Amino acid sequence: MSHGHHHGPAPASSRRTRRVVTAVLVPAALVTLVALVLLWPGSVRGTADPAGGQRALGTVTAVDERTCPAGSPQQRCGSATVRVTDGPGTGTRQAVDLPQGPGSTGLHAGDDVVLLYFPDAVPGGRAYSVVDRQRSTPMIWLVALAVAVILAFGRLRGVTSLAGLAVSFGFLLLFVVPAILDGSPPLLVAVVGASAIMFAALYLTHGVNVHTSVAVAGTLASLVLTGLLGALFTAAMHLTGAGSDDSSYLSVTRAGLDLRGLLLAGIVIGALGVLDDVTVTQAVTVAEMTPAATSRWALYRSAIRVGRAHVASAVNTIVLAYAGASLPLLLLIAAGSEPVGELLTGEFLAQEVLRTAVGTIGLVASVPITTALAALVAEPGGGPASGGPSSGGPARGGPASGSANPPGRPVRHARHRG
Repeated sequence: MSHGHHHGPAPASSRRTRRVVTAVLVPAALVTLVALVLLWPGSVRGTADPAGGQRALGTVTAVDERTCPAGSPQQRCGSATVRVTDGPGTGTRQAVDLPQGPGSTGLHAGDDVVLLYFPDAVPGGRAYSVVDRQRSTPMIWLVALAVAVILAFGRLRGVTSLAGLAVSFGFLLLFVVPAILDGSPPLLVAVVGASAIMFAALYLTHGVNVHTSVAVAGTLASLVLTGLLGALFTAAMHLTGAGSDDSSYLSVTRAGLDLRGLLLAGIVIGALGVLDDVTVTQAVTVAEMTPAATSRWALYRSAIRVGRAHVASAVNTIVLAYAGASLPLLLLIAAGSEPVGELLTGEFLAQEVLRTAVGTIGLVASVPITTALAALVAEPGGGPASGGPSSGGPARGGPASGSANPPGRPVRHARHRG
């Protein structure tokens, strides 16, 4: 029995599983690595701000607010004195007009602000103007609090998840964004970048094992499907990618940028964030159900029921996330006088519908894809694993499992429960 425990069929099935997973993922990883090297951007030069001016930081030292003249469209009139702490004119005190327009807030002594130094903007006008607030300190505290919560609850797994998050942002900021600005096809860059993020983040967060590898394969297949569907329906709906103010601004400042490809790139990268959660859950679910399964088909059917419940919640998450990000747009729809049909088929809203629908289809497809892959490489136990010296307790499946598995045989499945 000892010989059967250490050298029985279990190691052979484990070798088979490793061969299947390796045959799929190693070529994909090599292609991703080669594409990263070929598409890696050189030094991308920024374009000059068309508005002109230089950025500076300052602290408000005094505020002189006056009553606005009758009939004036301004809500607050007067000036403030700001001590420049960084940038042009550091150490000097400058007079600025009180901020006007939508979203502007009142200034008070002690406020830290962002200034724009543009002496020739208005002839005879002030050289400095307040354009924003400094938020670095509260943001640092917020991020520190989030990190503390993750580490307190997740412990070592929290550390690995933060490492995966850092890698994801690293690829986005060092590869995806610069490569698109460098003129590379946005969709290709997004697919390569998302694949690199997926390999690095999932293995860092969940460890190098068969379950993670199955999740990686399922995520990769779902990403490809999402990209193909996005490209198909972007062409079918005749979307240009220039439906938003941000895209229009990019089209002016970055001539030649593929806005349609940029739209598809956003869809692929946005889908990745939800896909990895679903695929990892399904891979682990199949692994946990494997010892008690009688066949791969039975294992698939059991795990897919769990997947349906998970995907129902995840789909709701996607829709609510898009709705929350587009809440001002929803208010415009509710307050507008145009028919809803015309609004929905307009360029801007059609892009949002495309993102939501394609992302949802990719998410739903990831469940059967990942479950099927996990069941394919699994080695069902032929029934509930029996107890014995290696399991330390009675059979979980009842007396029937004892008759199906003579003493000494269940140890071949003990590794699955580890």
